[in-house]
Amino acid sequence: MDAFSSKDMALKAQKKILSSMATRSSVQMFIDDTTSEILDELYHISKQYSGNKSEAQKVIKNLIKITVKIGVLFRNNRFSTEELVVAQDFKKKLRQGAMTAISFYEVDFTFDKAVMSELLSSCRDLLLKLVNTHLTPKSHNRINHVFNHYSDPQLLTQLYEPGGPFRPNLTNICRGLNKLVEDGTI
Repeated sequence: MDAFSSKDMALKAQKKILSSMATRSSVQMFIDDTTSEILDELYHISKQYSGNKSEAQKVIKNLIKITVKIGVLFRNNRFSTEELVVAQDFKKKLRQGAMTAISFYEVDFTFDKAVMSELLSSCRDLLLKLVNTHLTPKSHNRINHVFNHYSDPQLLTQLYEPGGPFRPNLTNICRGLNKLVEDGTI
């Protein structure tokens, strides 16, 4: 087992953004322990699915960078009233996606890759709309990279295969998503 940690990756991303002000406690403002555990599981799934450690790290690194950047924008009140409406729509769609992912996990053979892929694509589109004027095209490409990777129908099918190789990872992801939904985080 390699020593990859999404907390460490998140800390590096925030350091780059906030320079010398970044500390381990400040990164927790944007990525909590539960989210970090979900990111670790997503990393392991990506690594096993792609067979490419550096690609898996890149996807998670991009996800963390985007999360931190949006957190910085939000905490500094950079979003307009209209953009805050888009942010609320994104949060609702993300919550719907989390609840759908949990439901597909809890009831075997109900998984529908088209439904899950569409939910992820909708989240991507709302997120791109939210950050359109705030982030660079490079950041937009990062968003596309992350969502395109995880909305891959083949990856999703393998992820939800009962008794498949990703079942333990999916169990941990859904446990974390349940916690985030119950806490009102998503």
